[in-house]
Amino acid sequence: MIEVSHLTKSFTQYEKESGLMGLLKGFFNAKKKTITAVDDVSFTINEGEIVGYIGANGAGKSTTIKMLTGILTPTHGEVCVNGIIPHKDRVKNALNIGVVFGQRTQLWWDLPLGESFTILKEIYLINDLDYQQKMKELNDILDLNEFIKAPVRTLSLGQRMRADIAASLLHNPKILYLDEPTIGLDVNAKLKMRQAIKQMNEKFKTTVILTTHDLDDIEELCSRILVIDQGRLIYDGDLATIKEKYGSTLNLHFQLKEEINSIEEIKSRLEFEADVVLKLTDLGLTLEFDKRLHKVGTLTHKVMSHFEVLDMSISETSIEKIVGDIYREGKV
Repeated sequence: MIEVSHLTKSFTQYEKESGLMGLLKGFFNAKKKTITAVDDVSFTINEGEIVGYIGANGAGKSTTIKMLTGILTPTHGEVCVNGIIPHKDRVKNALNIGVVFGQRTQLWWDLPLGESFTILKEIYLINDLDYQQKMKELNDILDLNEFIKAPVRTLSLGQRMRADIAASLLHNPKILYLDEPTIGLDVNAKLKMRQAIKQMNEKFKTTVILTTHDLDDIEELCSRILVIDQGRLIYDGDLATIKEKYGSTLNLHFQLKEEINSIEEIKSRLEFEADVVLKLTDLGLTLEFDKRLHKVGTLTHKVMSHFEVLDMSISETSIEKIVGDIYREGKV
């Protein structure tokens, strides 16, 4: 479906000195600097996959997506999307893809939403029967009828995102690129959006490439992730693998009946190995440890043998911390 081989994109920047003399010098003899935004990236995405493409700001995500959509031409390497080289056949590639950018819209701002869909129908040369069938399917998933007659400018952000996704799927594309589809949405709207993406993937077998900073989107939607850092692909695999490597830390939280004034008081009554970190919080005592080295039951029994525990809970390493650790190390 999508094949990327040794993909590289470099940009030339001209360095200019300050002041009038620097401006004149730069005009006649500007210094050039080459910036490599995407550096020798290779991956394959199969039909029907939902793949998360994540990285810090400036890591190369947007540049990669622009090459996949045909907006940019690679400096080196090859891209093939559903048998098409995007930058060589942009029109044919556009008929095979849908794109949704969280901060932009392809809808007509002052027109009723339904008229935007009618215009897109004509642009994509969709016949009446296919259009009616597609609109029925999209309405079943996205509940468009509740605001189909409202001008786009009056829609809430959540409604507009649903409408934009419908617009991107109207011509039945094989691939859908979603850039921050839940940005700015409230909790309920995010849940609805994620559910809609899942349903569309299952119903239409659409391949989805998701770029996002909301790692809850990744956990809810993606079985596979690509992690890019400083232009290089540092991970391609399932979420479970990096959770196993970076997510081995557990936190045991205890709400104690008695008031504890210092961590030294805890340490004087409890003897733990040096790699078990003890912390006092507003809620009580927290033990941070590697679950591969220590058993929850053993540590819990030791605490409960010395203190009266009112409540306890366990939390795993957050996905945000896991991805942060990957960025810092630059590899998996």
